[in-house]
Amino acid sequence: MSSEKEVTIYDIAEKLKISPATVSRGLQDHPAISKKTKKKIQDFAEEIGYRSNHFARNLRNQKTKTIGVIVPRLNSHFMSSMIAGVEHIANAAGYNLIISQSSESTIKESASAKTMFNSRVDGLLVSLAYDTTSLKHFESFFRRNSPVIFFDRVMDHKNSTSILIDNRQSAYEATKHLIEQGCKRIIHITAPQQQNVYVDRLKGFKQALAENKLKFKESDVIIGNLSMEAGIEAAEVIVKMNPMPDGVFVANDNCAVGCMLALKQKGISIPQQIAFVGFNNDPVSEVIEPNLSTIKYSGYEMGEVAARHLISDLTGVSPIQKTNTIILRSDLLVRASSMKKI
Repeated sequence: MSSEKEVTIYDIAEKLKISPATVSRGLQDHPAISKKTKKKIQDFAEEIGYRSNHFARNLRNQKTKTIGVIVPRLNSHFMSSMIAGVEHIANAAGYNLIISQSSESTIKESASAKTMFNSRVDGLLVSLAYDTTSLKHFESFFRRNSPVIFFDRVMDHKNSTSILIDNRQSAYEATKHLIEQGCKRIIHITAPQQQNVYVDRLKGFKQALAENKLKFKESDVIIGNLSMEAGIEAAEVIVKMNPMPDGVFVANDNCAVGCMLALKQKGISIPQQIAFVGFNNDPVSEVIEPNLSTIKYSGYEMGEVAARHLISDLTGVSPIQKTNTIILRSDLLVRASSMKKI
């Protein structure tokens, strides 16, 4: 019954008339205990429903074999791929995960960090919320030298490692591709400019315009939360522009698809009137008609690399302080949505 008291090693010791220390060693298969005594202890423990308190034992060893993971949202294909990559490496190394989502709120992110710290996770993997501008809520980890790795959405800190792609270069390639297709008036749909990924993508967009003598105006940037709904709202702004843009570079695929669907409903043909490039290579990019050109990089691989580096630090193989930034590969995938020149 659930109300029954948890069985302890002292109960076993009393029943078998041996010391609690002998019971503890017998349960841990200690070589100093005879096979016969071990068997007697283990059989009786199983019979009366004894459960080993791994958590208490791990605390004595100062390790919980648990990694905390904080991501902005769980309902994104990219984020869930990252978590799957983390889990693959962590589980193989004998670590469990505690996963939390900040729901794009630095306040929730801070609360999650506190919970993770109180749960005594051995290390932390974090992709930052839209509005996070400071890392002070991770100070308790830094003070204890618990490893913290930031991935995808990152911020520099002398005690941590960042794992990301070259967002500026990727955005530059995407915008340059639209220009090569003959686009003269290109707009960029993105998120608030707090996080590195969106700051760098805007920089790449501006760089491609400047190199090709195309004028940049602040009104060429539409800022929202990059949801599909934000894409629909952006379409309302686009159709009122005069002249209307002939190219759109969006900082993620979901928002790009929302915008494309809304424009198609208004009778605008893609890519003939407006060419599109997204970012992330989410499955939705191959469902929308025409298929969406996008920047491809692997969330799964990023999760694997992050977990591998964290565990290398935890096991003493390689401290994360040795590595400041790890840049992973990303590629432009050209599909029909941007191909004006066929």
